[in-house]
Amino acid sequence: MNRSNFYAALRGSALFPRGLTAGQVKGMEALLDAATSLAVDEAAYVLATAYHETATTMQPIAEYGKGRGKRYGVPGRNGGQVPYGRGFVQTTWDVNYERTDRELGLGGALIKNYDLLLTDYEMAARAAVRGMVEGWYTSRKLSDYFSGGKCDYVGARRIINGTDKAQKIAGHAVAFAKALAA
Repeated sequence: MNRSNFYAALRGSALFPRGLTAGQVKGMEALLDAATSLAVDEAAYVLATAYHETATTMQPIAEYGKGRGKRYGVPGRNGGQVPYGRGFVQTTWDVNYERTDRELGLGGALIKNYDLLLTDYEMAARAAVRGMVEGWYTSRKLSDYFSGGKCDYVGARRIINGTDKAQKIAGHAVAFAKALAA
């Protein structure tokens, strides 16, 4: 993949009609670095998911409302931190922060500070990619939708969040795949 061509294809596209900010590039760089072993369709879906879950910023963000009114929106078991959505894919629930810490070999650092998924782009990108590859969030994983010639951008939404906005995110994935192939 040629990153210069990738960014050139995105600048002024329907996804980024005003061009790219330095923050968007930084976020995409972290995601692309974490996704080097993925096929184009898989990487495109990771990018499309991050695009949607970060409200197009392509940077790790905190969930709007910080979980207010949701079952996970109360202080949890790890130092009273509220396990609202953070990062590129909006990791929620104490159990998902604990799993991310364990799977990435962080030695408790994330359990002590959930906000690392907001500030450490490399960690947040690794969590997003590995979580989607290995099915950390819903037990569904990229290979369920992208293998053996299969490319199901709509169904792949189940990796993160049921079928919420599946068609819209699938459209974003098509645009990212085109840019990745540029």
